[in-house]
Amino acid sequence: MAYTVKECFYTLQGEGVNAGRAAVFCRFSGCNLWTGREADREQAVCTFCDTDFVGVGPDGGKFSTAKELAAFVRSRWPADAPADVRPFVVCTGGEPLLQLDAEAVAALHAVGFEVAVETNGTQPAPDGLDWVCVSPKANAPVVLTTGDELKLVYPQPLAMPERFEGLAFRHFLLQPMDGPDQAANTRAALAYCLAHPQWRLSVQTHKVVGIR
Repeated sequence: MAYTVKECFYTLQGEGVNAGRAAVFCRFSGCNLWTGREADREQAVCTFCDTDFVGVGPDGGKFSTAKELAAFVRSRWPADAPADVRPFVVCTGGEPLLQLDAEAVAALHAVGFEVAVETNGTQPAPDGLDWVCVSPKANAPVVLTTGDELKLVYPQPLAMPERFEGLAFRHFLLQPMDGPDQAANTRAALAYCLAHPQWRLSVQTHKVVGIR
């Protein structure tokens, strides 16, 4: 399988349970819930996406094999990192599970990575993933109903937390929806987490501190 990557860069994980952890972000191009074109946003299944996942950026690429993809990702991890710190890659998008397959996961493992995925949950996951984060979207089916972390952008009137709280995840997080109502959304998420302690608050710390 060929792989198309919008961007791939070294940073700190900005949100969720692994916030603050050094990671290579590998953002795959394409999504099944929105074309990425602003002209199509209002008709998209997910209308609030804040990510550019269209095409290939200056630090992305196209790769004809999983081995080539893994070598590219490995080149982003610091060469002088301590040997006892396992490299960590977050496969994201767009929707990474349109492309990320078991062969790619195995190739990333072969070059030393712990492999995480952030997905909308509409696609089955390949075997071998070390961390699965599902971020459900309203009006989209959730077929991936087990994993490490369910991170729900809040509020979504058609995707409220009680719809997902019975699924088999280790951690449940609410992330205030960005945009003009972010302050109100943050207050609402705080109140919900206080009233329902199964849920934890997820803040987009990369936006707060100004990193990618």
